[in-house]
Amino acid sequence: MPKSKIHKRRGKLPSIEVVDLFCGIGGLSYGMKSKGLKIKAGFDLDWTCLYAYETNNEAKFIFKDIRTVQKEDIIPFYSKKSIKVLAGCAPCQPFSSYAFKNKNKDKKKYNLLYEFGRLVKDVQPDIVTMENVPAIASFKLQSVLGDFVNTLEAEGYYVSYHVVYCPDYGIPQTRRRLVLLASKLGEIELISPTHQKDNYVTVGDVISNLPPLQAGEECPTDKLHRCRALSALNMRRIEATPYGGSWRDWPEELMLNCHKKEGGKSFGSVYGRMTWEEPAPTMTTLCTGIGNGRFGHPVQNRAISAREAALFQTFPIKYKFFPNEQEVSLVKASRYIGNAVPPKLGEVIAESIKKHISCLLYTSPSP
Repeated sequence: MPKSKIHKRRGKLPSIEVVDLFCGIGGLSYGMKSKGLKIKAGFDLDWTCLYAYETNNEAKFIFKDIRTVQKEDIIPFYSKKSIKVLAGCAPCQPFSSYAFKNKNKDKKKYNLLYEFGRLVKDVQPDIVTMENVPAIASFKLQSVLGDFVNTLEAEGYYVSYHVVYCPDYGIPQTRRRLVLLASKLGEIELISPTHQKDNYVTVGDVISNLPPLQAGEECPTDKLHRCRALSALNMRRIEATPYGGSWRDWPEELMLNCHKKEGGKSFGSVYGRMTWEEPAPTMTTLCTGIGNGRFGHPVQNRAISAREAALFQTFPIKYKFFPNEQEVSLVKASRYIGNAVPPKLGEVIAESIKKHISCLLYTSPSP
């Protein structure tokens, strides 16, 4: 294994540089940057992410389809003597539980992970990390995940992956994600959980101190703390939803027709309220609408605001999403936030990489 760059820096952590594929607005990059990794560039097909990515990560945003990215686009960003990390979160929709149930799913959508594998082979980074929905693991060795792992192992990488329950790492939402780490330098593992059920970060810990809002209002001092207006019918519905409850608690005249059918009864969290004492549900691109999940505020008659969603995703208050904070698009903000890797998960990945490198420094013999 090519450990010479570790030997030459015995006792001193070398520069760890990251290029982030499918970077979006930069949640993963920001978390890794917060732990001292040097973010060199991010690639994404959504050009509207440029401002947020570059402003918060002080790194270059490359607007380019991953299918057209070549090694010549990536390698120049790395310094010659650095530890090179290639990171990415391929869009997860093809691997969602819904996609698995859809018999007409388009297998071409799986190609993005194969493109990631192609770039690993061409760039030969020292370390690779990938984050995705846990359902991707159910494909096993016949899956695109299996093919991706096989590609890494054939290139000389040690590979590990785990399904992470985000509250175990201080992330205040019940999100589950698969995190893969691979290294040419030796065995690499995710750091141990930092939290247990008795000290999970909860909804109350995160948003109870924010100014109250009425449906359709925005906070005058924080334009991202803005929530959707509700129709008269939906206002009656949220008013009829008790603390921690959902549409199941409504009188029949407020129920949607789909909920009265057998198939609709399984969606028990729709129009639900969160509770102060538990982590929030998984933030999605539709998380600011009460009809899309348990996205009702615990006690106020409204859906959560974009700011609250960002905080559940562990974006700090100082994170800049738009060049003009006076013109906040709830649709765009929800999409940016819901699609992002929680920065706190990026910190966990960065700490795992740093621990891996430190262990090599400590155990490797002197040249």
